[in-house]
Amino acid sequence: MKTVFLRAVWAIIKKDILVWLSNRRNIAATVVPPLAFLLIQALGAVAVGRSPVALVTLDSGAKGQQMQQIFHSADVFRITDATPAQATTLYKNIQVIAVITIPGDFTRRIEAHNPAPIDVRVNNLNLDFTNDIRRSVPDAITQFYQAQGNTSPIKVTVQEQDLRTRDVQLFQYAVLPTVILLLTLSGLVTASIATAREWETNTIKEMLLSPLSRTTIIVGKVLASFVTTFLLGVLVLLIGAALDWTRPIGMYWFTSLLILAVLVLFSTGLGVALGAALHKSQPVIAISINVAIYLFFLAGGIGVLAFEPLWLQNIAAFIPLTYGIHALEQAIFYSSSDLFGRDMLILGLCALAALGLGVLSMRRGIAK
Repeated sequence: MKTVFLRAVWAIIKKDILVWLSNRRNIAATVVPPLAFLLIQALGAVAVGRSPVALVTLDSGAKGQQMQQIFHSADVFRITDATPAQATTLYKNIQVIAVITIPGDFTRRIEAHNPAPIDVRVNNLNLDFTNDIRRSVPDAITQFYQAQGNTSPIKVTVQEQDLRTRDVQLFQYAVLPTVILLLTLSGLVTASIATAREWETNTIKEMLLSPLSRTTIIVGKVLASFVTTFLLGVLVLLIGAALDWTRPIGMYWFTSLLILAVLVLFSTGLGVALGAALHKSQPVIAISINVAIYLFFLAGGIGVLAFEPLWLQNIAAFIPLTYGIHALEQAIFYSSSDLFGRDMLILGLCALAALGLGVLSMRRGIAK
């Protein structure tokens, strides 16, 4: 009896996966929105991650060259070395946000312990860019004086103690919420369409007339969507690891996969419930995409939730994706289990609730 049950479930899983792979519309509905968000995040990271600056070095002395090198190694600028005329052209054409000029007598002034001003001309068209320059230039000057050691007229000691062991680039930080969006979309779309098609094509009647029990049908539908979406999540995680975007270390591979599995169960349960309730493929695609995107935004998927408005933080506390994003960030970026128990408990309860809703919806749909 157990063997018959497993074979029947496997047959349903295999059939649903083959149908999903053959339907380009379903794949597009799953993949295109996350890719669009990823592209937007990538363009945004390029635009604001490092400020474009023209650097004019008029001093060929040792201190002037050292100051130039510090600006280049500051890792906060996209520097174009330019002559004064070239810098003016770049500035007027808004190809750079600022022009930084190291004067020709910079070395002489430093060695004479006289004030050695560096000229900074900033286009304040955007406060974000402007403030980056206002903060970064003094920081570079501070590093210059620290590098002088005991010969520096201004004694500077910089000591950095990082809260996290790893520096995460802006684009990398945006990848994980996008992966969560992909899994949520995939689970919702795959499960809802696979379920709705059974009524749309009347194959549900054939299943009910077969020796299959209702439990077998429901388990098969849920597992088919789970397997498809979870394998997609694993593939994306492996691609991210190969590109060094999302690379867990050691045991955190296991915790990352566990988080993905629970998230997939949550989205799959919702998808089955939606498909069994509506019985039509077209509306479930539209609703699935909207539900996934709203959950993504309300969970603070496009920024750092701790810095978002308080009203959004309060809403996010009731969105399951919030805890999935936090758990994955801790595991993948920081090799940490901080609040892992809380995150998994909430995700697990939400996944069970979603699966229960899906089973209930399937049973009511079958009964009708």
